[in-house]
Amino acid sequence: MTKPKKFLPKNARRVFKGVMFEVWQWKQKMFDGTTEIFEKIIRPDTIQVIPVVGNKILIEEQRQPGRSYFLSLVGGRRDKGESPLQSAKRELLEETGYVSKDWLLLKKELRSGRVTYPSYTYLAINCVKKANQNLDAGEKIKIKLISFNQFLMLSENKLFLNQDFINTLLKLRIYPKRKKEFYKLLFKD
Repeated sequence: MTKPKKFLPKNARRVFKGVMFEVWQWKQKMFDGTTEIFEKIIRPDTIQVIPVVGNKILIEEQRQPGRSYFLSLVGGRRDKGESPLQSAKRELLEETGYVSKDWLLLKKELRSGRVTYPSYTYLAINCVKKANQNLDAGEKIKIKLISFNQFLMLSENKLFLNQDFINTLLKLRIYPKRKKEFYKLLFKD
């Protein structure tokens, strides 16, 4: 988990620690001189992977308990003691059975607001099938290979879970130079 003190005032105190979330509170002086209690939720870092298999991009059709069907990039939470890249490699292997020797950190962002966490997006180029899926008890994942243009059009698909990546997809669709550069990054050969 990210060190919370980076994102919190010095007087913040943890009031709850769950399996995934920590809730922190602090007293905040308001502009009129009164004091209010503020809160922030800290969660583990997230990892998402864009795997490239031949001339296709791998995405997931997924169901989890309590959620309706959705489309997503490969990904999940970073486990304690793992580097972001180790997490990306583990998630790719567990969820898809694929591996890659060609990794590139595409984007690292800090999601900051009431819920704060770093998010890492990796490209996994030249993926090959190595094993069967090894899914968590709460995952049903079907692998789907799609074309580059279908990948870009996920920006319009309401079932696409990775809302934070939609702006990237839209920019690729709008700016031909960026689209061409990203295509070359994915499909080197």
